[in-house]
Amino acid sequence: MEMMMPMFVAGGIGLVFAIGLGIASRTLQVFVDPKVPRVQNALPGANCGACGHPGCSAFAKAVVEGKAQAAACIPGGEKTVANIADILGVTAQANEPMMAVVHCKGGKREALDRSIYNGLPDCHVATLIGNGSKTCPDGCLGLGTCVKACIFDAIKINENNIAVVDHEKCVGCGKCVSVCPRNIISMIPQIHKVYLACSNHDRGAPVKKYCSVGCTACTLCVKATVSGAITIEENLPKLDYSGNEIFIIAHAKCPVKCFVDLTKMRPKANIDTKCNGCGECAEACPMKNVISGEPSKRHVIDKNKCIGCGTCLNICPVRAITLWGGLGYDSMERQKRQRYTSTEIGS
Repeated sequence: MEMMMPMFVAGGIGLVFAIGLGIASRTLQVFVDPKVPRVQNALPGANCGACGHPGCSAFAKAVVEGKAQAAACIPGGEKTVANIADILGVTAQANEPMMAVVHCKGGKREALDRSIYNGLPDCHVATLIGNGSKTCPDGCLGLGTCVKACIFDAIKINENNIAVVDHEKCVGCGKCVSVCPRNIISMIPQIHKVYLACSNHDRGAPVKKYCSVGCTACTLCVKATVSGAITIEENLPKLDYSGNEIFIIAHAKCPVKCFVDLTKMRPKANIDTKCNGCGECAEACPMKNVISGEPSKRHVIDKNKCIGCGTCLNICPVRAITLWGGLGYDSMERQKRQRYTSTEIGS
């Protein structure tokens, strides 16, 4: 009997602990909405933090609780937003797809250095030490801080020592924007293909002395954009992407070529046999000597000079002009896109 006592004591203690654990599991149980893991599984799992939460699990919980919108998951895009909407039983819409662009193309071939930098390969450090080595106070330093921040491998430093974005990989998370000490990276709608590749706030002759592709604030791009979608702020053109302006003419008119067009091939205008030779297209064309012809006879377009802006299309009274080839731009594409809105999630 004496030998059995320790066994009874140990068994009793085990029973007490078992009952205690059972009570604790019920009392301290944290309820997890079954939709949370389902939403988390619908996310891309990048844990990039672009949504404003520390990770995908925290974001999933916030979405289910109505504290976050599904559209905040930028890497997921429309498909993820649609899947989350199905899980929650609501309608949803993805935000406008965005992409990062670097507002500088003045590399070692185009921009002068005022010193040699031998410090740590970090743009923040270089900025603190004499504001970097470039003469331009606003140019890309090419030390790759943005490259390190991008978990999607969408940015690299090219052979010209300039940060460039791979727009096939860029998901528009904006991480690179927040880490750039010179604030030369921004987000623009993916639907647009033209942007200003300069951040310099000087103007005129001084710019030409240290950068061959620097904006001089000549305002030719403003004058060429009759829609008014380009204005000058602090000696830099500001492009308004909220409308349907495609900025092709501004790109073509810039004397120092500080705009970038991401479209690999633009369409070319073509005049068919319906042309009555009125000449209105030649007068409306923003480029010189592109359209020619005798009065009352069919006009022709120099395909080597045509920039594919489409200005002549709506001018032609007999609709004898069309755009052929290349990657055209449908002004109604924005309206035709099917999107999901996240405004109702959690409501």
